[in-house]
Amino acid sequence: MQKFNVPTPLGLYIHLPWCVRKCPYCDFNSHELRNALPETAYVDALIQDFEEHLPAIWGRRISTIFFGGGTPSLFSPAAIERILTEINARSAFHADIEITMEANPGTLDESRFTGFRQAGINRVSLGVQSLQDEKLKTLGRIHNREYALRAVDMLKKAGFDNFNLDFMHGLPNQSIDDALSDLREAIACEPTHLSWYQLTIEPNTFFHHHPPALPAEEVLWEIQEQGKALLTDAGFMQYEVSAYAKNNRVCAHNVNYWEFGDYLGIGAGAHSKLTHTDKQIMTRHWQVKNPRDYLHPDKKFVAEEKAISEHEAVFEFMLNALRLTHGVPLTLFAERTGLTLDSIQPQLKLAYEKKLLIDNPNILCPSELGHRFLNDLVAMFLGHAD
Repeated sequence: MQKFNVPTPLGLYIHLPWCVRKCPYCDFNSHELRNALPETAYVDALIQDFEEHLPAIWGRRISTIFFGGGTPSLFSPAAIERILTEINARSAFHADIEITMEANPGTLDESRFTGFRQAGINRVSLGVQSLQDEKLKTLGRIHNREYALRAVDMLKKAGFDNFNLDFMHGLPNQSIDDALSDLREAIACEPTHLSWYQLTIEPNTFFHHHPPALPAEEVLWEIQEQGKALLTDAGFMQYEVSAYAKNNRVCAHNVNYWEFGDYLGIGAGAHSKLTHTDKQIMTRHWQVKNPRDYLHPDKKFVAEEKAISEHEAVFEFMLNALRLTHGVPLTLFAERTGLTLDSIQPQLKLAYEKKLLIDNPNILCPSELGHRFLNDLVAMFLGHAD
């Protein structure tokens, strides 16, 4: 039986689902903006959505907020400020709250960056992906190299001293030199954080139906190995599979996901995972996906809700926590799943025997071998909880 004794950190995810154009690799819940942005109506719906979930989070402070999309930077600074003001009027924020906004270089000017900063955003995640125009065109991005570099300069001038750059590697027809050149230029932009990840072809995307020519496995391996060395030399610490931070400026919102913390998601298609200490259960729910349905006056915001079983809690904890390069305290398992370590002793024993976990009684951390075979390590905890 699950037993929750320690309060779980709480993050807030706010989904703003519209984009100028849908990228061919994207499988997120994003929708091309074909008419005027229904900004006021959507903000009204977000506030109502949040209010309906207040009983489930009453008395808890919000540690992080993340505006994701879609392209949140399509919304005006005034709209973002209203969202934050209305939420803060209904729920307390931690004094050092991290508030991140995803932004697209093709939708920004200096005044908007300044406006977002004044609205309360204190961290920006800029979706650059590449600084080579040919690659950006292949990826369907609406910006080019010049726009991306200008956007980085503008966010610095607006006062953002904590920002992430999103870059992809393993792009269609990309050579090792191409990938490393992109990475060197990303580092030269002096971000505090880099999300550097391999392009994967997801179902229900344009690339899935029209597969591009991707680099060979040996090329991908060299890109990863040489790229990690470049990042290390530049002072970036890898703390997750595809996340690198300088001066320990990790993304607190994402770390909360990986440490199996709680998060409330509002907006079309947003997902939530909440621990209810009064009922001693964890639940997951998600909102209606289509923005039209979300904005319908007679709608219900929640599409479906379910309790998280003990089996699911074990697997999901491991799926997230084992992504962290330096692991998590072993005590976190009991705190976040409500289960004892005895419930997974057979799996832990086997993982230690196979040398997939570091042999440390205080930390749950993949070994170098465990990181190489992370999917196999996580699969050992699938469907197992006594």
